[in-house]
Amino acid sequence: MASQALSPSKWQLVAWQKKDEQYARIPLDWRIPQDQLPTPEVTNYLGIPKKSGVLSEEELRLTESYDATALAEAMRERKVKSLDVVRAFCKLTNCLTEIFFDDALKRAKELDDHLESGKPPLGPLHGVPISLKDTFKVKGYDASIGVAALCFKPSTENAPLVEILLNAGAILYCKTNVPQTLAALDSHNNIFGRTINPLNTAVTAGGSSGGEAALLGLRGSVLGIGTDVGGSIRVPAMCEGLYGAKPSDGRVPYAGQEGGSKPAVAKLGVAASAGPMAHTMRDIELFFRAVSEQQPWELDPDVIPGPWGSLSSVAGEKMRIGIVRRDGVVEPHPPILRLLDEVAGRVRRSGIEVVEVDITSIFSKCQSLINALMGVEGGNAMLDLLESYDEPLSPWIKPRMRRKEPLAFEKLRELHARRVQLQTDALQIWKQVDAFICPVAPHPVPEIDKYNSASYTSSFVLLDYPAGTVPVRLFGKKDMDGEMSKTKALGSWDQRNRELCESPESLPIVQNQLLLNDE
Repeated sequence: MASQALSPSKWQLVAWQKKDEQYARIPLDWRIPQDQLPTPEVTNYLGIPKKSGVLSEEELRLTESYDATALAEAMRERKVKSLDVVRAFCKLTNCLTEIFFDDALKRAKELDDHLESGKPPLGPLHGVPISLKDTFKVKGYDASIGVAALCFKPSTENAPLVEILLNAGAILYCKTNVPQTLAALDSHNNIFGRTINPLNTAVTAGGSSGGEAALLGLRGSVLGIGTDVGGSIRVPAMCEGLYGAKPSDGRVPYAGQEGGSKPAVAKLGVAASAGPMAHTMRDIELFFRAVSEQQPWELDPDVIPGPWGSLSSVAGEKMRIGIVRRDGVVEPHPPILRLLDEVAGRVRRSGIEVVEVDITSIFSKCQSLINALMGVEGGNAMLDLLESYDEPLSPWIKPRMRRKEPLAFEKLRELHARRVQLQTDALQIWKQVDAFICPVAPHPVPEIDKYNSASYTSSFVLLDYPAGTVPVRLFGKKDMDGEMSKTKALGSWDQRNRELCESPESLPIVQNQLLLNDE
């Protein structure tokens, strides 16, 4: 007797409906023709926008030749129209979740009319299209974070940072993909699927702001906003060769996020931060200036009042930059250490004093502690959401996540006491240097789901220091010369990292960048 076909699960029905909704929001003439879609043999998607024929020559110029700062200036001077700019960026629709093109085009026309009437720009982001990580709540649209139980439940109000961006003149046109549970350094979920790296489809796009990085990498966004609690801005920025910045807690509004957890849980563990991802450093500065000018502490009580400063405020003082080669948890691959030598040489030649700094006594204690603090709630709220729609865990998440009891008060107190001690010890670093440079990761950009250690990024969240990713150069197979030291592995994380170096599968490299961190 023939077996009866299995009925789709609740989560599958939601995923199909969500994808149908998503597809319907893309105008017919903006869809890439079937014969122009990349075949599996294509590993670099950067040429697709031009080959597809969807964008005109002028639209290609607008998306590829400007950064956000230049676009804002061109619109203020009425050299380009916001409507043309926004339409061009809307046509590049890789790795999106929520699509609000109609709203964006309507607002672009209104902002163009505003300038045409002789009125001054609304703010420093007037007319600039900005994309958002899916965690941000935007009124009228879902913040589903790729979870079936959160789909078709549109937000009733904007997150504070969304309001600030709108008040500064920005045009919001889409939200971008994230990993299931927001706890992976790749970006895959059951609703929207997997985000791929447009520079090289064989390697990871990073996570959890992987959708933002992929869209920026394809030049589908000129300025994107992500969030970071362990490296979720800085890791994807590394993977796609972008600038990305994580401020300290309380500098940029983080309220109004959907994280799949109960309210205020982060106050018991470690707090995430919202920050920019961009093609240039001046766009990073533009974002922080635009937010600071809006006095964000009036919308989010967690934000500390104060203006945004920059290095220009210490002009005339000679800087001292530290080079940090190791964190004491995972030994970097040989090419990463060589790249640090290159960077140190460039910094010295620029006239800045460079010193070697050993922080392993502090950073070696950070990884295990932040892992414990991230799990204070036991993952139960997220698992409740998934199980309510019979939704399975993503393959990478499945062996790493299970229900646990929430931490008892005394254990939680003890963890925070250890954190305070590490923060106190870390103050000694700033007696030696003004800032320091270290790897984003101990390895180059790896294959999908092969990213190993976040210790080089998560430590700055535990210590609550600002940190950013700065692109250095393209990174290819010729850089892979050299072998790991034959000394005993520092631990399980280091052992996996050594295996990644020794495996031929670790060779499809995109590029690698470095982190710049300051007090």
